[in-house]
Amino acid sequence: MRTRLAIRMHALMERFFPERRLFLRSDTDTRFIRLKPETQAIAFAGGTLVIGWTIIATAILLMDSIGAGSYREQAKREQTTYQQRLNDLSHERDARAAEAVAAQQRFNSALQQISIMQSELLDSEARRRELETGIDVIQATLRDTMRAREEISDRLAALEQQMQDGGTALAASGETGDGTLDMLSDALARTAAERDKVVADAQEALVRAAEMQAEIERMQDKNDTIFRQLEEAMTVSVKPLDKMFEAAGMDPDRILNQVRRGYSGQGGPLTPLSFSTRGEEPSEDTRRANEILGQMDRLNLYRIAAQKAPFASPLKDAFRFTSGFGYRWGRLHAGTDFAAPHGTPIYSTADGVVVHAGWNSGYGRLIKIQHEFGIETRYAHLSQIRVSVGQRVSRGQRIGDMGNTGRSTGTHLHYEVRVGGKPVNPMTYIKAANDVF
Repeated sequence: MRTRLAIRMHALMERFFPERRLFLRSDTDTRFIRLKPETQAIAFAGGTLVIGWTIIATAILLMDSIGAGSYREQAKREQTTYQQRLNDLSHERDARAAEAVAAQQRFNSALQQISIMQSELLDSEARRRELETGIDVIQATLRDTMRAREEISDRLAALEQQMQDGGTALAASGETGDGTLDMLSDALARTAAERDKVVADAQEALVRAAEMQAEIERMQDKNDTIFRQLEEAMTVSVKPLDKMFEAAGMDPDRILNQVRRGYSGQGGPLTPLSFSTRGEEPSEDTRRANEILGQMDRLNLYRIAAQKAPFASPLKDAFRFTSGFGYRWGRLHAGTDFAAPHGTPIYSTADGVVVHAGWNSGYGRLIKIQHEFGIETRYAHLSQIRVSVGQRVSRGQRIGDMGNTGRSTGTHLHYEVRVGGKPVNPMTYIKAANDVF
């Protein structure tokens, strides 16, 4: 059975690979090599495999080369795009920083102007009260003058009646009454002079009262202008702060109440104005002044609160963002990364107390600062720490230097903000303050 199968296989191969002889001839001899069908088949199969493997390997190498070139170009394009984006962010940050400086200057100028206007308003109110008091005195003097005028008129009428009666009596008796007539004439002249003086005083008092009334009206117009300017300044100053805290997810009223309860002497609530000691209802000007003082109190409390919340940037030098807050590769990146040269100064973003200053596993050299309102900030991968545990720090105070410690692939700052122990996006606070500071 095997022999028959072998014969059939040999016959089949002879059809495709007939037996061949390879002659090798020399000067003295001739030899040949017999190539059997099986040998030719094996040689053909081996050659085919070698050629096929060569073709496949060459194709793979070409595909890898083409793919690698494409990947490199794509990576280069993505790197260029990413670098451009970082540059744009850097320019935008610089622009926002310049705008923040300008806004801070406008804010300080507004506060200075408000202080001047408040002083003018208080002086104006004092002057108005003095004028009102003067008008009351003039009116009282005018009433006394009118009463005196009426009394002198009565006396003059009585003297005239006496003169008529005396003249009639003298004429009837035929006696000369030169002394009596002279006395009556003198009394009549004095009475007329007193009457003229009272009339002149009354007219002068009326003129003075009209002048003081006009002065009061001018003062009221000036006060109204000052009030409007103060109200507009308060609106311009307070509204952006309301939006800043709301954008940061912080209830402004709750924050301000907490600051007011824990007030430590920096500034402080303003006392409402009261121009009446008789329990009367406050005037419209008093009400407006108290509303402005309330807004100034709110502005002052905002100033204190803004120092205690992390609205500032931890870097003042040029930097670029390398990684934002959020999930990457299935894990939460709990902060924002800022890249800059080794040793770049790091600053506290708000007033607070240092609760940790040392090594902490993957964070490397780490600083933790506890702030008001349950907020904590973290500054990681530092090359140097410049504060100690328990130390009170202020917003903008230098606390360390940028480095590459812990689990870090390059020099950068890992900056975190935690509220109630939970990480939140630090850029929420930084962006919220862009139009204010």
